[in-house]
Amino acid sequence: MPKVMELKQEAEMFQILNENGEIVEGQRAPDLSDDELKDIYRWMLRIRTFDGRAIKLNRQGRLGFYAPMAGQEACQIASMAALKRSDWLFPSYRDLGTAMFHGLPMEMGFLYSRGMKNGMKIPDDVNMFPPQIIIAGHVPHAAGAGWAFRLREEDHVAIAFFGDGATSEGDFHEGLNFAGVYDANAIFFCQNNQYAISVPLSKQTRSETIAQKAVAYGIHGIQVDGNDALAVYQATKEAADRARRGEGPTLIEGVTYRLGPHTMAGDDPGRYRTKEEEENWASKKDPLKRFRKYLESKNLWSDEEEEKTKEEVLEEMNEAIKKVEKMPKGTVAELIEDVYTETPALLKKQKEEYLSWKEGK
Repeated sequence: MPKVMELKQEAEMFQILNENGEIVEGQRAPDLSDDELKDIYRWMLRIRTFDGRAIKLNRQGRLGFYAPMAGQEACQIASMAALKRSDWLFPSYRDLGTAMFHGLPMEMGFLYSRGMKNGMKIPDDVNMFPPQIIIAGHVPHAAGAGWAFRLREEDHVAIAFFGDGATSEGDFHEGLNFAGVYDANAIFFCQNNQYAISVPLSKQTRSETIAQKAVAYGIHGIQVDGNDALAVYQATKEAADRARRGEGPTLIEGVTYRLGPHTMAGDDPGRYRTKEEEENWASKKDPLKRFRKYLESKNLWSDEEEEKTKEEVLEEMNEAIKKVEKMPKGTVAELIEDVYTETPALLKKQKEEYLSWKEGK
């Protein structure tokens, strides 16, 4: 079982599957059916396939802003698999995988990337807030939602995803402090992918782990192997169960690695990390390779299922992007109109100036 951190500095990273896809001595797999195990892997493969095609679409000019997810699939999918559809998701800009698993249609992700206003219009049956661009800006939101769930005695949990760089922001500390004081039904999942753009973890914090920051706020904290889908699932499941019992929030640090660039907006990882480091994570620690080895040891996966899943995702993506490209493009005027319920005088003036300029062209 995972070791929840007490008031101490040392912490042992929780792991169930080693890098060869074998159960670590002294651990056991979560109580998941064969179908549930396959579904988690299938979704991880979907996200990896989606990511590769989305990068190509971006380079073709068919997508706008895009933050690659490759390498972080276990953190995103296995954690969400441990929650309920009635729970609330607070994602950051790199967490499209969590959103799609939770029910967000693929085309909504494309609309969001292309800067179209409906990309932020979350369907009524999907319990999530729009992706947050401001680093750690959504952490207090998740804390507030978790507090509301506790006050209302609702069986809901709020989960916020963010990177290691977010732990250097005030909103991170304020959110965790608030959640701790008010026993919010919340999980704060830090995907420690080793870099905040080009800034390495060693320049983010002197803490031995990010998980131990939970000690300062009197909440549960656990560091988990973020490339081990079973460990991520177990840690998140136990955090959610504690929250539902009224035992407070949890900070989970998933130790993982971003295989691609920070975003497709000109970032070059080769300027701040070595090829040897990248190859080590890609060849030895890849979450998909590890989990597939585990499934194959149980005769639960095959090359045929692998290729079928990839083909289905690519076909779905082709249909979604075609649909999105046929939609009318948004206008600057619409952006101004949809920011506030009642448009402030300054924005009204800017809109008038814009329309006048446009008519004069």
